[in-house]
Order: sequence, then structure tokens, then C-alpha cells
Amino acid sequence: MTDFAWDILLLGGASGAGKSCAAAQLARERGAFVVEFDDVVSALHRFTEAGHHPALHHFDGIPDTSVLDVDHVVDLQIATARALAPALLGVVDNRRTVDVPAVIEGDYLDPAAVAAAVAESAADDRRVRAVFLHEGDPDRITANYADREPDGGRQTHRAQVSAGYAHWLAEQAARHGLPVVPARPWHDTSARIEQALGR
Repeated sequence: MTDFAWDILLLGGASGAGKSCAAAQLARERGAFVVEFDDVVSALHRFTEAGHHPALHHFDGIPDTSVLDVDHVVDLQIATARALAPALLGVVDNRRTVDVPAVIEGDYLDPAAVAAAVAESAADDRRVRAVFLHEGDPDRITANYADREPDGGRQTHRAQVSAGYAHWLAEQAARHGLPVVPARPWHDTSARIEQALGR
């Protein structure tokens, strides 16, 4: 039987890196449940108002972020991720009470909050581990979007934002001692993630 290094895996990374595919593969191999943190983000956005939780509503009224400077959009994404830290910790707390393996994946997994979740679970019998999937090439991300969303046109600005955010995530993950795994080559991404986790 395969010896996995985790019961709960936090899989972070920027949009277009291939997190969803990697999460699905890891979940199949582990017999795990996939939690898409984007669902939590969407629920919180609908449940809150900008007046009380402005950090969750940075993109309200901006249907097309390409009108903004790339670095500004990256800064807003970082602020959003940091604001969502308590929600992420809450999701991990809940999964720690369930005796079913889980992969929690999403764009807005703040490395500082992820590191805190791993540290808080150190005394548990539920092994919480984390890894960040990294794709920093905007051209590759643009191609990924085209494959995934063929009707969306050439999303170069969005890809540049994703690449900038990806570099911030990778830097912060390394600062907090969390493994960063290159997204490519895709054929063995799940194996490389498990290797980074010390399976």
C-alpha cells in the first residue's frame, strides 16, 4: 500500500497553474475529498458587504480588471488572500474533525495562513501538509487559459497578473518553509508533489 505523507493537503498556487488537475489526481491516488477554496471565497463574498469587509470586495464594480495596472491587480489579490486567512484556518479546522483525507486547493491560500494551519495541527493525528504549485511564465499561462477557456480570447493581461501573483506566492511559501513545486512537466506533477512532501 502506498504510504502518503498527508491526510489533509493544502495545495496553493496562482490561477492557470494546473492546481485543479493536480488536486483531482492526488485525490484519486489518496482516496481523498477535494475542497475548492474558491467556493468558500464565493460564499463569503455573497454573505458579506463591502462596508463591513472591504478586503473581500476589492474587485466589486470592476468587471474587467484589464483596465488596471498588472501590479495593482496583484496587490489586490494579495490583500484578498490575506483577508481570507481566518476562513482558510476554519476550513482546515473542520477537515481535521473528519476522518477522510482531503485536498484543499485554491488561488487564495495565503502562505502565512497555510504555515499557521500546518503548525497548529502538529500535535494532531491528522497530518496537515502543504505545497504550492508554481507556474511563472505568462505565455504558458496564456496558453493554459486558451486550452481551458477557448471562448475567452487571448487573456494576456490576466496571465501577467497570475504570473506576478505566482511569484509572490512562491517567495512567501519559501519564506515560511513550504515546498514549491514547478507545475511542469504535467505528466508527473502529482508524483513530484508527493516527493516534495516526503512520501
